[in-house]
Amino acid sequence: MNVLIIEDEKLTAQRLAHLLHRYDPEIRVLAQIPSVQNAINWFENPQHPKPDLLFLDIHLEDDLGFSIIEKLQLTIPVIFTTAYHEYTLRAFKVNSIDYLLKPIDFEELKAAIDKFKLLRQPLAPEVNLNAMLQLFGQNQVVYKDRFMVTVGAKLRSLQTSEIAYFSFEDRATILTTHDNLRLSVDYSLDKLTQLLNPHDFFRVNRSLLVSLSAIQVAHAYSGGKIKLELVPAFKQEVFVSGDRIADFKEWLGK
Repeated sequence: MNVLIIEDEKLTAQRLAHLLHRYDPEIRVLAQIPSVQNAINWFENPQHPKPDLLFLDIHLEDDLGFSIIEKLQLTIPVIFTTAYHEYTLRAFKVNSIDYLLKPIDFEELKAAIDKFKLLRQPLAPEVNLNAMLQLFGQNQVVYKDRFMVTVGAKLRSLQTSEIAYFSFEDRATILTTHDNLRLSVDYSLDKLTQLLNPHDFFRVNRSLLVSLSAIQVAHAYSGGKIKLELVPAFKQEVFVSGDRIADFKEWLGK
């Protein structure tokens, strides 16, 4: 099986290649490509063999990985690799086999490739359909619904429904509740993005992960910018990052 890795973090790409060879030493990694433009150039070269499967990072050094699929109208099966939950819906609108969160776990990678192999088989045998249903069932995600926090000298179990947003401030992650209680938590925003239900929380920029219930108003500005008014109010103006605006709008409309 020929695979192509499109990933702008060199060590991550190398680790993925290592995991692929651990899964099957016969897998051939055709190339490790760091950017959208380099990927387009690679596909447009007729001397390059067509990959059977594409591993595609969503955030590349020059654009989102989706643009490769859109510009080349690729029909190659894709396994997305990313640190962000919020692109799940968009990923499954293209030729997506699975959506793996970094750091990639070997067992999850194995399940994704097994699913790819199963989908390539004819669906006529009844056993294949049963196996396919089992594989899709294995990929259900259980999201965190409460946090244990310290309030003064007391421990408190805090439901995610009580949380307005998480912010990264002065090298610390701060949880802010709807009644404006601010508490430090031992999670990075990247990790929280993986743990929380993407239906309820969205990473609007590098320093803020907000709940839908905390957004009072979203203002549209010229140039496509979006400014948010949060409750309770954040200490700075809150803008949605440019590369997340399309997905933010889609998230709001779910």
